[in-house]
Order: sequence, then structure tokens, then C-alpha cells
Amino acid sequence: MIDAIQAWTNGNIETIESTFHHLHELAEVSWQETNTTAFLCAELDRIKLPYQTFNDQTGVVAVWDGGVDGPTIGLRADIDALYQNVGGEWKANHSCGHDAHMTMVLLAVQGLLACGFRPKGRLKVIFQPAEETGRGAKSLIDKGIVQDVDCLLGIHLRPVQEIPFGQASPAIYHGSTTQIMGKVHGVQAHAARPNQGINVVDALAAIVSAVNAVKVDPTVSASAKVTKICAGDSVNIIPDLGEFAIDVRAQTNEVMDLLVSKITNAVLHAGSANGSKVILKPMTRLYAAVPNAFMEEVAMRAISSVLGSDGVSSPPITPGGEDFHFYTMERPQIASTMIGLGCGLQPGLHHPQMTFNLEALRHGIAILAQTVVLLFEGTN
Repeated sequence: MIDAIQAWTNGNIETIESTFHHLHELAEVSWQETNTTAFLCAELDRIKLPYQTFNDQTGVVAVWDGGVDGPTIGLRADIDALYQNVGGEWKANHSCGHDAHMTMVLLAVQGLLACGFRPKGRLKVIFQPAEETGRGAKSLIDKGIVQDVDCLLGIHLRPVQEIPFGQASPAIYHGSTTQIMGKVHGVQAHAARPNQGINVVDALAAIVSAVNAVKVDPTVSASAKVTKICAGDSVNIIPDLGEFAIDVRAQTNEVMDLLVSKITNAVLHAGSANGSKVILKPMTRLYAAVPNAFMEEVAMRAISSVLGSDGVSSPPITPGGEDFHFYTMERPQIASTMIGLGCGLQPGLHHPQMTFNLEALRHGIAILAQTVVLLFEGTN
């Protein structure tokens, strides 16, 4: 099957690249991926694969039923873009590679169909919205989309600092990410009589120091930092309302739990020391990857069959987060892994001028298709 898959990808370079360029130009931010969803639906119609969409959100899920009893294998791609300044223009921009992820998943399915593959069970193709919010995976979990999924496979472009072009990893060890928003309430007063007010700027300064003072096990990569502060509009008034945000990272879910607990305690105590009232609101929680030996072994075999044994890279350990791992945290029975694809990506993910070698799309398509084939063979 791998020879047929690679022959198909090599013979459809124009289709692969035109699909990517079209999706790149369609870039839409989280929960607003309407045109992207419509394009994906049109492509699924074209290959006659049944699918479902949702009345209350974007995204589409297709099911390829092989007509025999067997496992349900999930193949997932994220579909949203970032909103950022690109050459002086603020717009939706695919600088995280989701356009490539959609292209590879869509074309992997098309390639398998063209090569005569038939799943011994069901292949569920998940085009998930709103990954960048950290809530897209949860929305599909809540809709029961992965209730019957036994194995889940994803893919993500990796920067040159992690994996070179021509290599791929059987997993990406993402860290956990938590974002916390906060408000501080004080009392206004004339700046000439600060004793009559409660200055939220003092509280905010104390909060920054308190967050920086939090410590956890130094053998586990972790960080916590205040990334946003705002308070007041007038220079001669003691401000009574301030806002702040905290970004927290940890390589394990256990350290993240401890870090969030310590930060919450430190912020509430430090921020209220001058009489201010502090309110915290957790906004996003992305879970760290939990390695799965079975899925990594299957993915490694697929990578080796496409790129050769020298093309297999060790899983990168990255402080970046991915809501893909929410699926297995909420449904521990799902065996999952996210393949890391070396593609010459520069200067980095989320950079407004991010670029990569489009030849890597063929690698990713073949790896995904072959992994699906091997998963159906290994779980029957």
C-alpha cells in the first residue's frame, strides 16, 4: 500500500499545492471558519464521503465506514487561523500551519480512496475549529464526536529548530498551558490625597512580584509570567480598576496543577495586601501530551516506510501547547499521538511571515495514510 500511496502523492503535486494555497487564502479566526468549513464540505462531497456539520459552530466530521466490524480510527486537523499584523495589515493568517494540516488530512483520505484502501472498521475524519482558543476539542467532545474513537491521530508542522526537513517524529511532547485573567478593584481618589484611595497599580505591582516568586521543581520545565497589565486613564487620579493576565507553562500536567495552585494563592494574598479586591478567572487550559507507546511505534513504522530509517526523529519536547491532548485527558480510553513533521519551517510558528517547504506536504500525506493503514492492521 505504501508504494501506491507514494505514487499517488507524487502524481498529484499540483492538486496538493493548490489545495494548500486555497486554504491558506481562506484563513479565518476561531469559531468563524465558515468559508473553510464550506470548502471542506465541498471536497468531501466531491469524494462522496458522508459528513456532519453543526448548527451552533464551525467544523465538519466525516465518516468512512468500511462496512465491517472493527475499530474507529480518528484523523484530526485543526482549521482556524491566528489574527495578527502581517506587513502592516491586521488579518487572519495561517502562521501555525493549520492550512497544511487540513491539506494533509484531506489529501491522505483522498489518496487512500484512490489507492483502493478500505478500512476494516471506521475512519472518522475530524476537522476541528478553534484550536487557538483551547476550546475547540472540548466542543467536539461535548458533542460526542470521539465517544466511539479507539485511536486518534494528528499532525503538526515543526520549526527547523526541532525537526529538519526530511524527518518526522512519531509524537510531539507538548507541555501544558494555562492562561489566567484577573481584575483588581480599589478606590478612586485625587492623586494629591492617595491616602483616601486604594491604588490598584500598587496591587498590580505586588502581583507581578508574587508571580515571579513562585517556584516549583526545577527539574521539570515550567514558567509563569504576567503578560498583560492595564489600569487608569488619568494621571491625577488614583485608579480603582486594573486588569492583568498570567501565562503559565509546565511540561507535565502534575506540575501545572501545583503551579496554578501556588500562583492563585500568591496573587490573591499579594494583590489584596493594600486593601484591593482581586478576582481571578482561568481562561484556557491545554494539557500536556501523555505518550502512548503503541501509537508512537505505529507512527514510527509509517515514517520509516516513507522517509527511511534516517527520517525518524525523536519526539521534540516543546513548551508550546495544543488542545489535541484534551481528547485523551477527557477520554483516557483513546490511544493517541500527534506526528511532528519536519518541513524547513522558518522563522517560527506564529510568526506572521512563517514559511515552509511545500514538498513536506507529500511527506505528511503519505505518513498519515500509511499510519491509518497500519492502525487498522494492528487493531483488528
